[in-house]
Amino acid sequence: MLPPLSRISRRRALQGSAVGLVVLGLLLWWLVPTGQSSPSGKVTFSTGVPTGVYQRYGELLEEALGRNVPDVAITLQDSEGSRQNLERLASGEAHFTIATADAVATYIRDSRPGAYDLRGCARLYDDYVQLVVPSGSKVRSVRDLRGMRVGVGQDGSGVRLVANRLLQAAEIDPETGIEPVPAGIDTMPSLLERGRLDAFFWSGGLPTSAVQKLSERFPIRLVPLDGDLINGVHEGGGSGRYYRSAVVPADAYALAQEGRPVETVAVANLLVTTDRTDPALTEAFTRTVIQSRDRIGREVHPAQLVDLRTAIYTDPLPLHEGARRYYRSAKP
Repeated sequence: MLPPLSRISRRRALQGSAVGLVVLGLLLWWLVPTGQSSPSGKVTFSTGVPTGVYQRYGELLEEALGRNVPDVAITLQDSEGSRQNLERLASGEAHFTIATADAVATYIRDSRPGAYDLRGCARLYDDYVQLVVPSGSKVRSVRDLRGMRVGVGQDGSGVRLVANRLLQAAEIDPETGIEPVPAGIDTMPSLLERGRLDAFFWSGGLPTSAVQKLSERFPIRLVPLDGDLINGVHEGGGSGRYYRSAVVPADAYALAQEGRPVETVAVANLLVTTDRTDPALTEAFTRTVIQSRDRIGREVHPAQLVDLRTAIYTDPLPLHEGARRYYRSAKP
């Protein structure tokens, strides 16, 4: 029979047990993850018109998200463009979308439903406004469009917004000074080719496949959008400040530009969500957008311009807390 433990021995035994439990706890903490679980659930991503850059970008981002957040089921939803995308976010019909900065600013300026719930995740790439006409057209500037049949984008699109502003800057009423045709990039090229349009506006990344394919089967030309137009848009104030002068590089549409760069107008695209979206999900979404840049950029060339250093600038929207977490963790 073992002798009873002395008081000192019992104290030492208890201390040893306590140390052992601490060590075991630290070991379990090291071996077993205790952070937040991977995001899960169903998410709707509102994209854009078929054949547009938003739609293809969304398809490739869906693939990347499938690898990075496998427990999240992504549903892509076609849309008319930026304005409809923002309406879907505000109503809860969608959780993430892409919209141009000017469309976001206009939505906020007009105090549309849910405007102040919108949050930015990332600045993506710039859209370039493209005014497309048949190569033999007499149109040399926006001012020459008066009285013509012009594709101006669908009612819920950012294209419609910028087309109206450029027409107004050229002193043309967007409703009465032209014959506006509310069509999207999925139909405007064929309408131009069949002679049912005299010109169309498009705002998208370079090159836009629908415009590229049109140039390969039908002779077209890009009409310059000069600095005077930009000045006119800026004089309107408000969300017009999000437009900047830019140049369509000479090789963007080789068959449509005859080796010459073309003056134009550019505006930034933003990845947008709302303050209702889970921070962990938003952090994962933002991380995937930044880290999949090169993979997506091989097919959607504008995506190559997504940059960690500029992605954080989502003006006019405040950053979502989840996006902020990602940028903090990604700081070099």
